[in-house]
Amino acid sequence: MNISALKLNVRLKSGETLQILDVRDELEFHTFNIGGSNIPLCKLTELVNELAWDKEKEIIVVCKVGLRSKTGKLIMGNMGYKNVKNLEGGLIAIQKLNYNH
Repeated sequence: MNISALKLNVRLKSGETLQILDVRDELEFHTFNIGGSNIPLCKLTELVNELAWDKEKEIIVVCKVGLRSKTGKLIMGNMGYKNVKNLEGGLIAIQKLNYNH
């Protein structure tokens, strides 16, 4: 399952508390992010359980364009997380929305 940039943007702007996992490298995360936790994709398997997130609750995985987050979503699904969503178009799509409005 995926989530569109538009839907996520609306939820973020409404102040909803979301579990967001950014799987980009640390430098990318610190350059621009929408909040959440940062675990680079290469470390996801070993570190994700340290977040102590409920495996039943929604988790939105993000990256720059949606490719690493798609892989992250698959890894988390294999680790028993049940409601993982990939941000379609990645953070670039969010930036475009906010730039155009």
